[in-house]
Amino acid sequence: MPRDDYQRQLESLREDVLYMGEVVAERLRMGLDALEQQDEALGREVIDRDDEVNQLYLDLEQDCIDLLALQQPVAGDLRFIASSFKIITDLERIADLATNLGGYAEEARYEVFPDVDVQRIGDETLEMLAMAMAAYEDEEPEGCFGVAERDDELDALCENASEIIVRDLIEKETEDREEVEDLMADVSRLLLTVRDLERVGDHAVNVAARTLYMVENSDELIY
Repeated sequence: MPRDDYQRQLESLREDVLYMGEVVAERLRMGLDALEQQDEALGREVIDRDDEVNQLYLDLEQDCIDLLALQQPVAGDLRFIASSFKIITDLERIADLATNLGGYAEEARYEVFPDVDVQRIGDETLEMLAMAMAAYEDEEPEGCFGVAERDDELDALCENASEIIVRDLIEKETEDREEVEDLMADVSRLLLTVRDLERVGDHAVNVAARTLYMVENSDELIY
């Protein structure tokens, strides 16, 4: 394969990974909107459109395999392809978490816990994902560390939200069995929502970690 064609394939891979990042961010935003609006139809749309992300992942996986098998890249090109492969895996998992949010929207009643700001936590994860993908696009190490630093803030937000949920549950007084069951269902969904958003942040850090490895051959953020 001519060298120019090989370089075009590498650039095409980068562009496609960035496109997948945009699609996944859109799905995450839709999932958060479905939760905020308690919009079951929008939540179902997020779930139904997950096949598109899965197909993007499979197509890009094959592109990475082809480049590795046919070109036997070394040094920087090898790190770029390997890192891109890992990044699309994290993006696919973020999309799966977005479908979880879509599912929670079907029965969400988060006004029961008004002190828990799910949207703030969600916005934080979206910003982290955007930062990670920008670092990948620009090959910017500083941005990678910025994502890791933001993850500490996200973890604190999630921990605080979980504590509020447990505190409010303890303070609520009811002896009605049906009301107790409904309350526990709300608690379970909300705790799962917080957990899933925290995991989105972890995947954003993974994207940043692989980008740092790609750019500087450093495993400092990989864990």
